[in-house]
Amino acid sequence: MDGHHLPPSHQSPPAQPERRGSFNYDIESTDAAWRGAHTASEALMRYDDDGTREPLLRKRTTNTTSQIAIVGANVCPIESLDYEIVENDLIKQDWRSRKKKQIFQYIVLKWSLVLLIGLCTGLVGFFNNLAVENIAGFKLLLTGDLMLQKRYFTAFLAYGGCNLVLAASAAAICAYIAPAAAGSGIPEVKAYLNGIDAYAILAPSTLFVKIFGSILGVSAGFVLGKEGPMVHTGACIANLLGQGGSRKYHLTCNWLRYFKNDRDRRDLITCGSAAGVAAAFRAPVGGVLFALEEAASWWRSALLWRTFFTTAVVAVVLRGLIGFCRSGKCGLFGQGGLIMFDLSATIPSYSTQDIVAIIVLGIIGGVFGGLFNFLLDRILRAYSFINEKGAPYKILLTITISIITSACSYGLPWLAPCTPCPADAVEQCPTIGRSGNYKNFQCPPGHYNGLASLFFNTNDDAIRNLFSSVGTLLGPISDLDPGLFALLGAASFLGGTMRMTVSVCVILLELTNDLLMLPLVMLVLLISKTIADSFNKGVYDQIIVMKGMPFLEAHAEPYMRHLVAGDVVSGPLISFSGVERVGNIVQALRITGHNGFPVVDEPPLSEAPELVGLVLRSHLLVLLKGKGFMKDKVKTSGSFVLKKFGAFDFAKAGSGKGPKIEDLDFTDEEMDMYVDLHPITNTSPYTVVETMSLAKAAVLFRALGLRHLLVVPKTPGRPPIVGILTRHDFMPEHIHELFPNLHKSH
Repeated sequence: MDGHHLPPSHQSPPAQPERRGSFNYDIESTDAAWRGAHTASEALMRYDDDGTREPLLRKRTTNTTSQIAIVGANVCPIESLDYEIVENDLIKQDWRSRKKKQIFQYIVLKWSLVLLIGLCTGLVGFFNNLAVENIAGFKLLLTGDLMLQKRYFTAFLAYGGCNLVLAASAAAICAYIAPAAAGSGIPEVKAYLNGIDAYAILAPSTLFVKIFGSILGVSAGFVLGKEGPMVHTGACIANLLGQGGSRKYHLTCNWLRYFKNDRDRRDLITCGSAAGVAAAFRAPVGGVLFALEEAASWWRSALLWRTFFTTAVVAVVLRGLIGFCRSGKCGLFGQGGLIMFDLSATIPSYSTQDIVAIIVLGIIGGVFGGLFNFLLDRILRAYSFINEKGAPYKILLTITISIITSACSYGLPWLAPCTPCPADAVEQCPTIGRSGNYKNFQCPPGHYNGLASLFFNTNDDAIRNLFSSVGTLLGPISDLDPGLFALLGAASFLGGTMRMTVSVCVILLELTNDLLMLPLVMLVLLISKTIADSFNKGVYDQIIVMKGMPFLEAHAEPYMRHLVAGDVVSGPLISFSGVERVGNIVQALRITGHNGFPVVDEPPLSEAPELVGLVLRSHLLVLLKGKGFMKDKVKTSGSFVLKKFGAFDFAKAGSGKGPKIEDLDFTDEEMDMYVDLHPITNTSPYTVVETMSLAKAAVLFRALGLRHLLVVPKTPGRPPIVGILTRHDFMPEHIHELFPNLHKSH
């Protein structure tokens, strides 16, 4: 959890307060009250402008929102990221001491990192393509040779056996090494960029399994692609570089450890996700727009430049490597280029009948896209029962699906009729591919088997065949090129499932090298998205909800307008004095998992209780580890902290690398000493008055990328803080648990 909250001041305080006039009570007594209180309904008092109080019935004041979620196929704890800039004495001194040379080094390092992200992602993307094309190509060559010898059953055993070994290997490394790598990874990246972090979501082990798992899975003949995993792969690469490598795997570079905060890592991971799309689709501009439209929750002009530079690097790397492969040195990789499906030879003129056909195509894509998302939601919920049973059951399920897929892909082409090759075909009739000449499936010369050209081909060749002149359902009412219709159908279904418009449009244009079909693609995407939105959410949004991630939308729900910030704060609140007893801090850190604590000065440190700011758990642990304690409770100038520590000491460590309270030991004498928290307290946290509309508070919280939002009282004479809002306080389940009579439609 990210914070703990105090209901408004009508709540009875725990016994034996530590300080007179303070709402910050002894930790031991607070803990006892915490465990036994707040189980019955109570009246929350809302303060109006005239000072009167209006009762509003609440069920409880504790936030019971789940603190775990599914990452990949792994259930693990989650926590929020903090994109707020901490302004304490230590950080301010670091800012003042920075010279122009250091600022220049920081800028150069940032651009160097995005260059490295582009290079590495481009290389990994090319390696994925190379591996898939050669592994799948070898499998298909072996199968084709056996079929040409009329050893059809042996060919099926070879085909199914290869698929089985590849699928089982992919499932095993995912289940046992990095369950967080399961799935496409796009929902996890999108959640991370929204401010949700979880263990191993971007770890080196996840990167390893993502690369080799996707290669094995795609080569196994599953109906899936390597494009989605490339987004997660690019994000993992960016995270690995941003935190200076991995100490666990002895892959560290000190000069890359400059970006030890969530803001810089967020920017780098955004660049990584854009680079992943650019490497997967060979669409650099589409990658930038994907990050802007779908992945990132926060955007600014400086980030646009960096993502554009990153994807440009990816494009240059891919073009150079693909040019190298045209010499035939890449095995079965072939001679592909950045333009995968060249439709520039088609005539882009269209009539009213063509427009009607495209509208119908958009409607069909929207309906089927919504249906696909509905069925996917049901299937994944059913899969969760198998996921709970452990790794062996997941591997067994993968093997079962592999056998079924192999049987269908091998057997169905035998039932398909032979189709004459188009007389005006620009390219070769799709009976011969890089994997062999058996795709005619006993068809006579000049004919081909449509299903064989799809199932017995590597992914890129199958898509090229699909977009060739193979007929169209809407041919009777339109004269458009069948290959163009196939592309528009793909765009329609993508718009109906993913609900992206601009990025999908540009990606398809970059793939086809045909700018003249832009109006048609735009029309079909807008129609399919509009139709599908009337049924359900986009596929990634549905998966995020199903995984239990507390994702913050860009807009507030309508019912939030009927509540104020003070209505949803939960309690009890634990705060610290500006000069706090070590034992109180240690006890609070041991009994809570919260990451932010208000700091309040009280007499004699101040004339009246006043809010100093917010101190982070990680900063408290660093300060306690340094053991700069005092025997007397006096406010210092902070010189000890400023001399003993640097800003880098309080920078965010990588996953699992920071100090933990369980690892710190203190003597009884140290527990009775005091520590000055003023030097490490963020003295300018974001605050809202308790009467602010909850809808406005939610928009503010998301727009600023906050982890904690302090709620202060509106009327004087009360404690200086009412509570803390975290992302879990804005979740619908928490709000409707507090107010069961509040309708979501309001």
